[in-house]
Amino acid sequence: MKTEFLRITGRPEEDDEVIRRAAEVIRRGGLAAIPTETVYGLAGSALLPDSAAKIYAAKGRPADNPLIVHVAYPEDT
Repeated sequence: MKTEFLRITGRPEEDDEVIRRAAEVIRRGGLAAIPTETVYGLAGSALLPDSAAKIYAAKGRPADNPLIVHVAYPEDT
């Protein structure tokens, strides 16, 4: 597994590319660590079952503890 470190700088001209790169990693089945209000979370594609398995494995999370799925628009569900 390859780990790539991407950093948000606060400069839109740089950050747009970082966000695009992270989105591409997720689309291809990889994971991205993202900051939340209180902790860091692991993001993966809810459309790829292997992504969920990778999150469970990385966190050592029990399989009976469901993951949260975020969607941009209700009609995307």
